[in-house]
Amino acid sequence: MKWLVGLLLMLGLWMAPAPVHAAADGAALFEAHCVGCHLNGGNIIRRGKTLKLKALERNGIEGPLEIAMIATEGRGQMSGYGEVLGEQGADAVAEWIWQQAQEGWS
Repeated sequence: MKWLVGLLLMLGLWMAPAPVHAAADGAALFEAHCVGCHLNGGNIIRRGKTLKLKALERNGIEGPLEIAMIATEGRGQMSGYGEVLGEQGADAVAEWIWQQAQEGWS
């Protein structure tokens, strides 16, 4: 029996399918849900509310946790996307945004 479990684990057949949002790629989520307003980290609605590092810091955003909360709940004119992204999706996109901000959206 142990050999069967081992074989199934090696083949990936034993594991339950991961939730869609668990495997979500932050870049793909950004492209699908955020780029319409935040192309290259900008903001077509409010110039001062970009995703550039200086603007994030100026607005009291110190890391991906705050970005995930805003993406989930919304803030100001931005609606929340919690249902669309899911908890793990919000975290994935926030990590990706923070990385892009650190790299100057190059």
